[in-house]
Amino acid sequence: MIPTLPPPSAQPIERHRFAVTGVVQGVGFRPFVYRLATELGLSGFVGNNSAAVFIETQGAPAAIEQFGKRLVAEAPPLAVITDVSCSEITAELQHHSDFRIVASREAADARTPIPADIAVCDECVTELFDPANRRYRHPFITCTNCGPRFTIIRGLPYDRPATTMADFDMCDRCTTEYHDPTDRRFHAQPIACPDCGPALWFAGERTRVTEADAALAAAQRALSDGKIVGIKGIGGYHLACAPDNADAVAELRRRKARRGKPFAVLVRDVEVARTYADITDAEAAILTSPARPVVLLTRRSGAPVTDGVAPGSPLIGLMLPYSPIHHLLLSSIPGSSGTAPHALVLTSANRSDEPICYTDDDAARQLPKLADAVLDHNRPIHVPCDDSVVRVSWDNNEARELPIRRSRGYVPLPVDLGWNGPPVLAVGGELKTTFCLTDGRRAYCSAHIGDMGTVATLKSFTHSVRQLCDMRGQPVRIAADLHPRYVTRSWAEHNADERPLDLIQHHHAHVVSLLAEHQMLGHPIIGVAFDGTGYGCDATIWGGEILALGPDSHHFTRVGHLAALPMAGGDAAVRNPWRMALAALWHSRVQWAPDLAPVKAASTAELRLLRTQFTTRGACVATSSMGRLFDAVAALLGVRQHIEYEGQAAIELEALAASVADDLEPVPMRLEVKADGTIDPAPMIVSIVDELRRGSAPARLAWAFHQAVAVAVCNIVGQVAAKTRTVGLTGGVFQNVLLLAACRQRLERAGFTVLSHRIVPPNDGGLALGQAAISALTALGEDDHAVLTTVRSSGCA
Repeated sequence: MIPTLPPPSAQPIERHRFAVTGVVQGVGFRPFVYRLATELGLSGFVGNNSAAVFIETQGAPAAIEQFGKRLVAEAPPLAVITDVSCSEITAELQHHSDFRIVASREAADARTPIPADIAVCDECVTELFDPANRRYRHPFITCTNCGPRFTIIRGLPYDRPATTMADFDMCDRCTTEYHDPTDRRFHAQPIACPDCGPALWFAGERTRVTEADAALAAAQRALSDGKIVGIKGIGGYHLACAPDNADAVAELRRRKARRGKPFAVLVRDVEVARTYADITDAEAAILTSPARPVVLLTRRSGAPVTDGVAPGSPLIGLMLPYSPIHHLLLSSIPGSSGTAPHALVLTSANRSDEPICYTDDDAARQLPKLADAVLDHNRPIHVPCDDSVVRVSWDNNEARELPIRRSRGYVPLPVDLGWNGPPVLAVGGELKTTFCLTDGRRAYCSAHIGDMGTVATLKSFTHSVRQLCDMRGQPVRIAADLHPRYVTRSWAEHNADERPLDLIQHHHAHVVSLLAEHQMLGHPIIGVAFDGTGYGCDATIWGGEILALGPDSHHFTRVGHLAALPMAGGDAAVRNPWRMALAALWHSRVQWAPDLAPVKAASTAELRLLRTQFTTRGACVATSSMGRLFDAVAALLGVRQHIEYEGQAAIELEALAASVADDLEPVPMRLEVKADGTIDPAPMIVSIVDELRRGSAPARLAWAFHQAVAVAVCNIVGQVAAKTRTVGLTGGVFQNVLLLAACRQRLERAGFTVLSHRIVPPNDGGLALGQAAISALTALGEDDHAVLTTVRSSGCA
């Protein structure tokens, strides 16, 4: 029963206007407001516009005060509130006595954040397997608390006509649920049922199965027979096969042209996951979170996977079902004699280094070369979005997500910069490319796009930029990496038109991305930026950088760096870590003796060529890259001489180091920190060679190397920090949780506050956020008539 207003004489009546901003659309916020206001006896209304959720409440002052408190304290779990404004309306009170949900409106001055895709919730899963429910086994079951969001949005505000579900007319029963504020599906934009929703089918060679359960059964049979099946998901198509079928996994690698890089595995539930990996409570919580990322876990001995799933890696990437189709595919089908799989290899449907397949045209063109059959449906995907990947790191004994790839489930949730700036488009780097578009104080980082090595990826990048700009507005400024040969920089130069183009030094962007996600822009920091490759201000390859940033975050000083090693052959040195090992030996004046693993890996002609190149510096580029030093040590210890994917040698070196106990007697090993801020690895290289010849186990030396790097980081920071007490650890090398923990522990013991990544990846997937923040700060500096002494805000004075 809806309460009515008491007579005016009974108590005073007030009317207040609220505006709630943040991720408050598509998360059940309006029905929550309706229920709260009704419970408190308030009249008025709630609605969406493209800027906020707007609310007007009328009633007793005490009830309105309680409403304002509970509006935040009891908000739906998927809501992310950034601001609530409240003002009293002094105009004449309204005479209506009920509380209503009104139609959405446009707002010209701002746009609300776009919600991310959310894994199917427990209530919907219960209904999915309940024979008495009208959505029993419906492959597209969803409600206000779950389902696709970002990937189906065509425009804002987020209402059904602005999504790809506009193509499906709701039946009478769905319409009733959609318009009932007390229903769990009130304004659930993807709402559907078997009578009015999308359709699922299976298409194989000369076969098409159109009934949903029959299609699922056909897919299960194909997978059981060793076939590769394409599956249309939330943000694109996947390729699936049985994880214990060596021939199927090998064929999948051949078709994708993917050599050693591990595949992810979709598992039915946490209990099944524990048969594949050792899982802590913190890792289980992330596996079961609404984002449902791929979580990198320690693989169990005897895990039921063929070696080809993650060749040579002690880690395995697992994820739980996040769509109804996944749940149905991994469960028994009524009337089917087939056996449901407990797990599936699940990888994006594309050839390596190309964007994910997500449209009907993509599927028609690409899937025949990749899959033997397809489990398909007709709900269009408007925005492609690959799976997210995370690890678990430890911060003061507290487990935290360490993003490796930020995509489905997290994108496009904004990063709050903490201050308003002009709209900027930052185009990221060359590998693990993402872009970032700012909108006032909010920064929207794109989903993972991939490495910018193909025309297809460039087209996907351009398409994705246009989609986001259409939804969020056009930028007035563009930012790109300083590297003159990056495709993203060339794209920015061709698309800047009359807009200012800021070229940002790579490691500067890494450090500022860390400040931005912690809302600490303008805070003095010593940034430790360790990665594989970044173009330096001196036209060499940087990657082992210690940068000092003061209150002016769009400038930096390079106060320390790893001593430069000669990198012979450019990319050939990246693909062949033995080359970097020989460079490290050369730098350290250690003979290339035939007992050393990297010397054995090279031919006589190659040794002769490299000796000449190092002597003359011909065809060599100097690099201060910590990533290349990790490669060198991995080769010296016999871990890996050739890589099949980026970072493979360093990943395996970390795993080797993690295989030993940390209470072993330490092996003497150090990197020398010189007075000029140079970190010289020569003493450490000499120690490794000596210890190998003494018979020390490579695992012990790998552990000692990690600790030596952490000691050097603490020493150099202590040397250059002066009064700055905040340190940031960023760059792709800090995906290494062993090194991250060792550096954090030593720095905190020395009295420093340590920042690491929690929202965007430390690798180049987080680069665009830093670029965007620096560009926006540069614009504000120009508005204040500040004199810039940098190459368009790069910090390269």
